Amino acid sequence: MSKRTKDQMQPRETQNTPSVEALAQMGREGLLDLWPTVMGTVVPRGMSQGLLRRFLAFELQVNAGGGLSKADLVEIARLGAGSSRAKTARMAQGSRFLREWNGVTHVVEHTEAGYLWNGDVHASLSAIAKAITGAHWSGPRFFGVKAAASAATNKKRVPK
Repeated sequence: MSKRTKDQMQPRETQNTPSVEALAQMGREGLLDLWPTVMGTVVPRGMSQGLLRRFLAFELQVNAGGGLSKADLVEIARLGAGSSRAKTARMAQGSRFLREWNGVTHVVEHTEAGYLWNGDVHASLSAIAKAITGAHWSGPRFFGVKAAASAATNKKRVPK
């Protein structure tokens, strides 16, 4: 595989770039001619006309609209690396967590400084869960945050 310089890797913007709609009318030769202009690279061998059209359409849309957000790119990289770990639900400041343990109700508040429990600020819910139980616990699981997040996700998935 040959190395490409940074200039060769960058898509080139031109005023003569066709619209996404125009790609549907182009034949294979037209797509092959357009590829280096839009993508900034040589056309990969063996790429079908349908894939050429899809890649070019995506790149034209990225050039026009700015592309994927940073969060989406991070998520794609995470999935590409084979990580299947689900995101922990984000907890807004001011959130309160309640948990009854051995007859005692524990109340935790998420503040700017961390998690407030019994007048002390802790760095994580897990540290509080360990202090309450004496054993290592996933803090979000102990306080029911993961269960609530997955229940909300399952409600969005309605079977047909």
